[in-house]
Amino acid sequence: MIPSPQVPSLSAFLCSMGLDAALSAALCQRLPRLTLRAGQTLLAQGAEQDAAFYVETGIARACHYTRDGQERCKEFYFEGELCLLYDSWITGSPARYQLEALTELQVMRVPIVLLDEPAWQPVCMALLRQQLGYKERKEAFLLLHSPEERYRELCHTFPHWPARLTQVQLANYIGISPVTLSRIRRRINRG
Repeated sequence: MIPSPQVPSLSAFLCSMGLDAALSAALCQRLPRLTLRAGQTLLAQGAEQDAAFYVETGIARACHYTRDGQERCKEFYFEGELCLLYDSWITGSPARYQLEALTELQVMRVPIVLLDEPAWQPVCMALLRQQLGYKERKEAFLLLHSPEERYRELCHTFPHWPARLTQVQLANYIGISPVTLSRIRRRINRG
């Protein structure tokens, strides 16, 4: 699998987050690239997170599995995104979510200890700002909108999601049943 030309390299991503270009280029030559099949685990729920994963191709997700077998999808990670559980990173606590390949996936493994190095502090600050903004938007998305408004907002904000995720995955993310999502989509399509 070759990364898509429109997806920035990990080195370019890290530079855009504030890491020195020479340091970024040298580091990225040494980092391992992993290829996973759909369903393979990057980080098991309950394990200690020791790496973040830069998605070059495919889709990953963060899911929590309940004792009775239900899954709660927290997040999807697409090409050009860093797959990282922020709470586990900041607190050093075991992962509440499992990171796994939703599709065939190619990632670069970035050791989490790098984020403690002084040269990486601009990256840390950029990641935290990005995550805080994302969390504020997601909170508003879930709390301030009806299920139909959530679906419309998702389609507007992430127009590639409906084509790349199943109806079950979309419904889980929105917080509704697949049947409810089917009704919403039918209503929208009828105009």
